[in-house]
Amino acid sequence: MKTDLESLSNDMKLDLDSREFALAMDKQDPHHELRQMFFYPKMKDLPLVDLDVVDPEEDSIYFCGNSLGLCAKESRELVSKTMDDWAKFGVYGHTIGEVPWEAADFCVDEQVATIVGAKREEVAIMNGLTVNLHILMLSFYQPTNTRHKILLESKAFPSDHYAVESQIKLKGFEPQTSMLCVTPREGKETLEMGDILSCIEDQGDSIALIMLSGVQYYTGQRFDMQAITEAAHKKGIMVGFDLAHAVGNVPLKLHDWGVDFACWCSYKYLCGGAGCIAGAFIHEKHMHTIKPKLHGWWGHNRDTRFQMDNNMDLIPGVRGYRLSNPAGLDCASLKGALNVYSKTSIEKLNVKSRLLTGYLEYLIRSHFSKESGNDPYIDIFTPTDPNQRGCQLSLCFSIDVSTIFSYIAKHGIVCDERMPRVIRIAPKHIYNSYEDVYRFIQTLQKIMTKLAPQSPQPNSG
Repeated sequence: MKTDLESLSNDMKLDLDSREFALAMDKQDPHHELRQMFFYPKMKDLPLVDLDVVDPEEDSIYFCGNSLGLCAKESRELVSKTMDDWAKFGVYGHTIGEVPWEAADFCVDEQVATIVGAKREEVAIMNGLTVNLHILMLSFYQPTNTRHKILLESKAFPSDHYAVESQIKLKGFEPQTSMLCVTPREGKETLEMGDILSCIEDQGDSIALIMLSGVQYYTGQRFDMQAITEAAHKKGIMVGFDLAHAVGNVPLKLHDWGVDFACWCSYKYLCGGAGCIAGAFIHEKHMHTIKPKLHGWWGHNRDTRFQMDNNMDLIPGVRGYRLSNPAGLDCASLKGALNVYSKTSIEKLNVKSRLLTGYLEYLIRSHFSKESGNDPYIDIFTPTDPNQRGCQLSLCFSIDVSTIFSYIAKHGIVCDERMPRVIRIAPKHIYNSYEDVYRFIQTLQKIMTKLAPQSPQPNSG
């Protein structure tokens, strides 16, 4: 990626470190206008900002889309319209309006299916991420006395870890013997793909299910989902993925890769809004063979659902896993964001993402690397290979992470701190700019200089 950036810099006859380069990259970015379709927090509105060191009217530097995506302007409009429909129509809003509540999930599932690389009937919009994870594992985790292990990463997101533990206990086994955690090599933060594949090969006969993330939340490492799925299927293992940090971030081809199931939230890269309705995928090959263990009335055939005869007419596939009617306001908010995504494609956004994140990486290594003698310095946990990451870089500072985070927040940089020693920075392709990256680096230079150890002064006497 450095070579690509240097080639662009040479073609433009501009220094990579210059503001002019960042502005020139924004000018030629075909997605730059999408930024105007989101509300961007101002410095003056953020709670931790020191207004004495920033311009209160300036846009903040928002690099936290891996935690909560910004609000799309169309989302606010659609939510407002949905509220108006409720006010005007009452119960009739279930069947009329731009996002009729009874079919609210059908207003967004096709757009989401495109983003995850699935057929529409393989996707359902429902519940929350961990709820979906549980109800899918109830069906896909079928342990036996000889094949009962679940493979996951050792530093899985806590909710995934808890869900796997509880599913193992629910099926009568113990996490100590049935939870198989892949661990980074000594001195490393990220996992080696070869180690994952070796584990599958060596212990595959005892593994019932693989439950990994698509993009690891802490390190930002992107896993080769296709290779993992192929290796697992050769050993007769079911494969599921938590795509919380992958959906809307990197290209996905769940159907073509043959993934058995997956689930995701919609409030990070998809910008659906805090706690917004989640999604799930089940491959069509399982449509008539694997069924939900828990039933709810929204899994009943739509044509006969309201006959209310208490005889389940189960919809085949993932739509049969829906338990309750979808949240209309959630779907309206999500649709507003998806309408922005529909103006381009994840594949095209990924082209920008590789450059934008590569630009951030290049500037960090240029100005803050230990190898260049910097003190304090920054290490990057996230893989350098663009094929092994998405928008996020996980930065490890040589000084107390809470101290640096406090200074960053005072300067209007929105990111997040992950103890014990990481700050995650996510330049998001759909609304972040190269100028955002430039401003971040300039601000970080000021902060790091302020926090640098003071050299002893020569004795003037």
